[in-house]
Amino acid sequence: MSDRNANAGTGPEGRSGDTDSGKARSTVKSVETALDIVEFLHEREEASMEEITTAVDRSQSTVHRHLTTLREQGYVVDTSGLYSLSLLFLTYGGRTRDRLFTSEIIDRKVQQLSDLTGERVQFMVEENAQRVYVYTYSGPSGVKTDATLGKRGPLHVSAAGKAILAHLPPERIETILRGTALDGPTENAIADSDALRAELKAIRERGYAYNDEESTEGLRAVGVPVRDGDGSILGAFSVSGPAHRFRDAYFREELPDLLMGAANEVELNLKYS
Repeated sequence: MSDRNANAGTGPEGRSGDTDSGKARSTVKSVETALDIVEFLHEREEASMEEITTAVDRSQSTVHRHLTTLREQGYVVDTSGLYSLSLLFLTYGGRTRDRLFTSEIIDRKVQQLSDLTGERVQFMVEENAQRVYVYTYSGPSGVKTDATLGKRGPLHVSAAGKAILAHLPPERIETILRGTALDGPTENAIADSDALRAELKAIRERGYAYNDEESTEGLRAVGVPVRDGDGSILGAFSVSGPAHRFRDAYFREELPDLLMGAANEVELNLKYS
């Protein structure tokens, strides 16, 4: 799984294209415009043509052509002049998730962990040097966060993200560190590359990672890596909750033991299934 991610494209933040001819570049530019529209609608949920035109900095006629094409192909819905993304993205995303991440085994385990802890539990993977939420369940005591399916973010401020990063091949780790701005949304986020390397080494030695209010103030989490049947890193489980509940032996010992047991069970199922 790590090989797939290591060879993945640069993504929306670093699109590249064939510039050998004006025609080739024009074709890529057209795709970029369509993707800019999709990304804006993802952020805004719905928007008028005027708002989209301003956001993507294209002419209204260009935006109109792209929206018409996206609507006719089923990717965009037009509701009384307000455009939004269609559920076709869910169709493709759901199938990709099921194909890549052994959905039944992992989905069931995430739900079981949520039932056991009463907290929010998630399974994340690394793609293009970011963490991506693939499964998530919230128990009766789970705190509401923006951890929705498909959400992306930096690896180094997340328990699951750090658990994944620590167990990637050394050259992949260094590539990610060179391309990552080491800052974060809270003052607890690790902002020094040497400090992060030391933390990753500690994670490898103990087998699990902590998020001590690094992504969100007042929120803690524990993460453990999950290996595929061939031994490569598939992703990581994590359980998150408020700092006042995640403390002392529960945070430092009980939750790590619970997650490591769950990861071991999944790994055995993947290896011998």
